[in-house]
Amino acid sequence: MSEPVSSAVPDGRPALEPTDAGGLDSAGALTLLRDGEIAVTGRLVDASNATLYCEISLDGVTGRCVYKPVRGERGLWDFPDGTLAGRERAAYLVSQEAGTGIVPPTVLRDGPFGTGMVQLWIDVDETVDLVTLTRSDDRQLRAIALFDVVVNNADRKGGHLLPGPSGRIYGIDHGVTFHVENKLRTLLWTWRGQRLHTREVELLTCLRDALDGRLAGALAGLLTNAEIRSLRARIDRLLTERRFPVPSGDRPAIPWPPF
Repeated sequence: MSEPVSSAVPDGRPALEPTDAGGLDSAGALTLLRDGEIAVTGRLVDASNATLYCEISLDGVTGRCVYKPVRGERGLWDFPDGTLAGRERAAYLVSQEAGTGIVPPTVLRDGPFGTGMVQLWIDVDETVDLVTLTRSDDRQLRAIALFDVVVNNADRKGGHLLPGPSGRIYGIDHGVTFHVENKLRTLLWTWRGQRLHTREVELLTCLRDALDGRLAGALAGLLTNAEIRSLRARIDRLLTERRFPVPSGDRPAIPWPPF
């Protein structure tokens, strides 16, 4: 199956800003991630699961990536073992199908420690204060907040937002997503209860249509049938209510720690 690579996000910008990605565009990044040779050079020790910092090369093209092997995943009581890497790939596919460019290029492939998620490294603008950012009403954060509702993100922490040098904001760490039960936990509640914009409804409609076609096929090997049905149901609910959800009150609405 071909990669659903969107060349631009809704406002006309490229799906991946080369200045944030070592000069790579989306197509080049995916080729490198899929076929390149991975060399582990470090480990991100603050991560809950084994998260390895790597260099990757192919035909003279080099880049940096994060590699999360399945065998390094920590067991969770509410998610099946060995499924987090596939969920990260699924989140990327949904992001690309929606044309948002939120999730950096991500593949599922073999690596030095077996099958795992390999995601392009994004350079971060260290001058951006994440606490201030998460309290803002930045339209990019609104798009991420809506994306998190769609994928049922159970862990949107401030540290999972990457403000690039270009001004783009990316979202990472989507291993605990797509659960059949409502698991939404996020810092991004600024838009709770607000009506969806016309463009957001259009994006959701296109995404829902894709779930009856190519996107469903792409997700089939990554998520269960029940999880794909729940994804459809969440989008249908958003299209019916046309509002951002509000915290349910029966579970923590914000992940801990929040950053």
